[in-house]
Amino acid sequence: MTKEQAKKIFQDFEKLNILIIGDVMIDSYIWGNVERISPEAPVPVLSAVKKEYRLGGAANVALNIKALGANPVICSVIGKDNNGFSFEGILKKNDINRNYLVKDESRPTTIKTRAIAHQQQLIRIDEESTGYLSDETQDKLKQSIHRAIEKEKIAAIVIQDYNKGVLTPEIIKEVIKLSNDTHIPLLVDPKKQNFDLYGSLTLFKPNLRELKEGLKVEINKDDINGIIKLCKQTITEKNIQIILLTLSEKGIVICTRDESHHIAAIKRDISDVSGAGDTVVGTASLCLAAKMDIYEIALISNIAGGIVCEKVGVVPVDKERLMEELVI
Repeated sequence: MTKEQAKKIFQDFEKLNILIIGDVMIDSYIWGNVERISPEAPVPVLSAVKKEYRLGGAANVALNIKALGANPVICSVIGKDNNGFSFEGILKKNDINRNYLVKDESRPTTIKTRAIAHQQQLIRIDEESTGYLSDETQDKLKQSIHRAIEKEKIAAIVIQDYNKGVLTPEIIKEVIKLSNDTHIPLLVDPKKQNFDLYGSLTLFKPNLRELKEGLKVEINKDDINGIIKLCKQTITEKNIQIILLTLSEKGIVICTRDESHHIAAIKRDISDVSGAGDTVVGTASLCLAAKMDIYEIALISNIAGGIVCEKVGVVPVDKERLMEELVI
């Protein structure tokens, strides 16, 4: 790809509004040093140096879309709490639309806190509610989704599922119906709990573990031909147009009924795979909305996902770095 072609890709992205529906959260990091073991228990004592809040879950998809020059629109549920206030503040700081968030005083805003010393994670603490939304909150979220589609000229919809309860069966069915009725492409990054509900959509992006758990099959990650066959079978059974399957160090497989490609991962110094799936589906949503072919979708998404794995913690893709790696 030439530099001019790469620039044109990102220019096309700038025109796109992408709707992200799913479980949002704060990724909190406490950075510090460990120099002794606690006298109270056999655990390290972290001398905290810095604390940082970042966007996580479906909000990290939005942040990646923003980093690539497009306009993300988030529909989700947060709590009426301090973490919810902080979450909105991070969105504002990153100039991300906050108009379609629903607040529920009965649910906490999800926050994952990681303690990190010397580039190693010591512990993660999750504060969350994983039960499904109440009927009242579910109805408010449906109204918010409809409002976003009516007002924002949405080019693609992303469902980002983290099994935190926002994506109820009714919400999932409603979004799939809306996508089909409006002909807006729908991409889904699934989790096991709702796996069977996802069908009749444009692009399905599980990782290999999620695909195996969802289909209740065993297959070796080195068996690329077998994986492609399994993807094509799933496309037929679930009425899906494209499967984009992430294979960690083995790269990415992308399939339609008639076409398939395996793109190997680029060798990198991997620091942290957290959030790489968010980057892949966010990048893929822009490529799909920009009407790229499936090889280009897989190629660009694979590079973007690899780039963020070089950083510790959940981070958005670096657009300039992505452009550099696209140019041959």
